[in-house]
Amino acid sequence: MTMKESNTIKFFGDSPFTRILDVLVDNIGESYSKKEMQELAGLSKGAFFMHWPKVEELGLVKITKTIGRTKLYTLDRNSQFTKDILKFEMRMIEETSPKKMAAASN
Repeated sequence: MTMKESNTIKFFGDSPFTRILDVLVDNIGESYSKKEMQELAGLSKGAFFMHWPKVEELGLVKITKTIGRTKLYTLDRNSQFTKDILKFEMRMIEETSPKKMAAASN
């Protein structure tokens, strides 16, 4: 799967952790299993699970539902770290908007 180059990836580089973060931010409010996030991020199972503990340790996700043994996760908007990431994401969008880019080149 080819990932589009999002602002997150442009600013932080194309790493497995950044791809996981990008999936969560781009799909805010949606719930996914780890397997679904792995596929959306275009990562191998090994790469995904190598970086997943950091996602949990930083408090970026919360469990929204459990179906059998499968847990569904979403971006935890109550986490201060998540709030900071979303604030930065909005700043990146503002700074890279076509209108802002056109004004900067004049």
